[in-house]
Amino acid sequence: MKLDYVAVEKHGPVAIVRFDRRENLNAFNQKLVRELTAVARSFHDDLQTHAVVLTGASNGFSAGADLRDPETWNIEALSDLERRHTFYGGVRLCHAWEEMPQLTICAMERLSVGAGVAIALACDWRVLGRGAYLYVPETKIGLNLQWGALPRLVTLVGPAKAKRITLMQEKMGAQQALDWGLVDAVAEDGQTVDKALEMAHCVLDQAPAVTVRLVKEAINATASALHRASSFADADQSQLTGKFEAAVEARRKFRKP
Repeated sequence: MKLDYVAVEKHGPVAIVRFDRRENLNAFNQKLVRELTAVARSFHDDLQTHAVVLTGASNGFSAGADLRDPETWNIEALSDLERRHTFYGGVRLCHAWEEMPQLTICAMERLSVGAGVAIALACDWRVLGRGAYLYVPETKIGLNLQWGALPRLVTLVGPAKAKRITLMQEKMGAQQALDWGLVDAVAEDGQTVDKALEMAHCVLDQAPAVTVRLVKEAINATASALHRASSFADADQSQLTGKFEAAVEARRKFRKP
């Protein structure tokens, strides 16, 4: 696949994956979803790379799903199967990252919103810039938190905090996110990738790569045993609720400058 938005840098056993649409605060459109999915899958059989750092644009990790992406929202002419395939693009993306055998660390600058939070949750660890924030506004636009993110969120922070994050729609600063266990490290602004690389090498310099993969797989299998069972239809739910009159009106207001 030709990559227009995603670049892969390999530095020995560690790779850095950067995605940047160069517009809309790096919001996810369908093309970006496909590119990041393909890149994640390319690591599944990679025996030379042992850790992958995922990062976004310097002016913001991601503003979430692109509400102006015609490929996402103008789907009336598609068949039911094509519509469902489109809505499940984000699910496939996050599953591809979660299933990577390598240690994955997400480095986020300035802001991570909605879908940006969802893909971060699919990684093993998260690093947030000190001046950055996380924000999950899906319910504000009449949608549920999908991409398989809700059970991952509940596993990390517990049900009460997951409700607060998704329903109160507060912008969560770096220290609060760290205190709640939503991120694993805070770095000075502009240095999140450096911190992620430091964390990766801390692991790889001490443990054999095969052991890291074994332990990661065991922990994920234990922690996420019921995740798919509880979220297998989240994109179907989102497609349904997204058509509610209140949801359509909410998105119209949200898109206004």
